Amino acid sequence: MSDGLSDALGGNYFGSRKTKFYQYRITNDYITSLRENEIFVFGSNTKGRHGKGAAKTSLKWGSIYGQGIGIQGQTYAIPTKDDELKVLPTDKIQIFVDEFINFAIKNKNKIFLVTSIGTGLSGYSPSDIAPLFKKSKHISNIHLPKNFWEHI
Repeated sequence: MSDGLSDALGGNYFGSRKTKFYQYRITNDYITSLRENEIFVFGSNTKGRHGKGAAKTSLKWGSIYGQGIGIQGQTYAIPTKDDELKVLPTDKIQIFVDEFINFAIKNKNKIFLVTSIGTGLSGYSPSDIAPLFKKSKHISNIHLPKNFWEHI
């Protein structure tokens, strides 16, 4: 028996709601360009030394070397390391993630493409970091990596 909505969406909508819920809000693994309204969200250190990983990539979209927190050009920095490049505990990262979520709520005209922050140079797993973004689950302008959605 068809429910109409499932047919229109091309699958069993009601049987796999979680999959359908976020399928259009997945950040690509490799972001090479941004549209005018898109913001590249990356993991940084509080000192703003954007020398490796996604932080280095962020420089091409206006991140500011020496600024490790918040909006910069078409980027947004969420610290996962401190001034001495030591990994921050997740409770400290949570504070920065919450600030980011509040910023995204106030800027609905922007699409925030969150990279897999904390899972590269900081050494956390997606299961460690993804739950920090749980409050963003229903915020339509925040896109997360697929491996984060799997842990929310």
